[in-house]
Amino acid sequence: MFDYLILVPIAYLLGSVPFGLIAGKLAGNVDIREHGSGNIGMTNVQRTVGTPVAVVVLFLDMGKAVLAVVVARIFFDSPGVDAAAALAVVFGHNWPVFIRFKGGKGIASGWGGLFVLSPIAGLVATLVGLPLIAFTRYVSLASISSAVLGSLALIILAALGHLPLAYIWFGAIGSVLVVARHREN
Repeated sequence: MFDYLILVPIAYLLGSVPFGLIAGKLAGNVDIREHGSGNIGMTNVQRTVGTPVAVVVLFLDMGKAVLAVVVARIFFDSPGVDAAAALAVVFGHNWPVFIRFKGGKGIASGWGGLFVLSPIAGLVATLVGLPLIAFTRYVSLASISSAVLGSLALIILAALGHLPLAYIWFGAIGSVLVVARHREN
């Protein structure tokens, strides 16, 4: 229990770092919350500031979850803590304490968490999302579909014994968060 009490708040704070907002300010003194969708995530950064900056934001937001899980694995050796750390980053990204709890939709952070918990499930999400974006041009459709099917792959792999059962929590809660955050789309 002590491991959760230490790492989950730290992971939440890490997730709360608003890289999209910071990148907008650095790239052109733009507050992306005042443009486009008003969201601090990669898609709004791409539409507002441009693709090169958005790619940097994508990797930084993914990296938040990757870092949290890697730290969890190094110090705690508990699959439950791994999953909780990844989820805490997504919660922090979606509801960041540093900018009045108005954050992104958790796609990049969730994708990073999914990849580090299960590269196979991360690949499933990618193979679903990229073609959907290419053919439909609807990022929200690709995000929701990728999150749900990537999480389903994670849950199936865990249920079959190929991954720790604790990862089911990340898959189930993570996909619900993504769908809920996209409800206005």
